[in-house]
Amino acid sequence: MKTIILGMSAFLLTLNIQAQNQNVKTEVKTTTTTVKDSEGEKKLVKKEEIKEVQNIELQDADSKVLNKDMKETPVQVTATTAVTANGVTRVIDVDRSAYYNYNGGKYQVAVDKTGYTMFSPSGKKAAILRRTSNNNYIYKTKNNTSFGYFDANGNLVLETYDDKTDKVTVTTYNVIKN
Repeated sequence: MKTIILGMSAFLLTLNIQAQNQNVKTEVKTTTTTVKDSEGEKKLVKKEEIKEVQNIELQDADSKVLNKDMKETPVQVTATTAVTANGVTRVIDVDRSAYYNYNGGKYQVAVDKTGYTMFSPSGKKAAILRRTSNNNYIYKTKNNTSFGYFDANGNLVLETYDDKTDKVTVTTYNVIKN
């Protein structure tokens, strides 16, 4: 009986000792505004949450060195805003509509009904972006489908798999800040 209890307690203690495989940073900003008018006093609560998630990967995971260097991985940013007015809460995602620079061309990303539409420098529809359940985007052109996300600086990063070379190419559209 004593062996069973000691074995179970050792097992339960090892469950809590697991390596963390992500760096997570969450920032919440709450703004409360009170408006007085002829109908009385109204309270608006705006809660902005910015969450940055970065996967932890080691540069040389198979080496026998005790202290290993971390490999740079992309930071995925999720930003949501919740506005509460008159007891009703609405959740609003951050609008990523902007102009982006790639290879000297100025591309426009604009909101549409179900996601975003990207327009080429000539003004023609170049691609669509559709949000997935894990806050990433499917980037679809006439010929390609890519996986995309917005990094910590607001740049659009696309990862495309080429089945002929069996490689993933990374394309970054840099946001143009005014």
